[in-house]
Amino acid sequence: MPTNALHFGFMFSIEHEFDSTVITLVDEGPKPLQEDVVINSFAECVTLEQFDPRTDQVQKITLSPEQVRDLAAALDLPEGVYQIHERPDQDA
Repeated sequence: MPTNALHFGFMFSIEHEFDSTVITLVDEGPKPLQEDVVINSFAECVTLEQFDPRTDQVQKITLSPEQVRDLAAALDLPEGVYQIHERPDQDA
């Protein structure tokens, strides 16, 4: 883990399982802290799980690969409505 990550309080783990990659995000810093977020990346979908202490249950969200792509793009864009169009492969 990069040393600057420890300085800013970022903590996460990455584990490669048989059928998925599991990333766990740990909330560190000033209180109140949120529960860990567990991200399971499968070939067909990505799930996000977080324990909800109010209901004493794990909440789960499932995203398609296209939704993950759109989320990644949205993180770097200003407010607005967008539609992603795939460009045809120019090498074909």
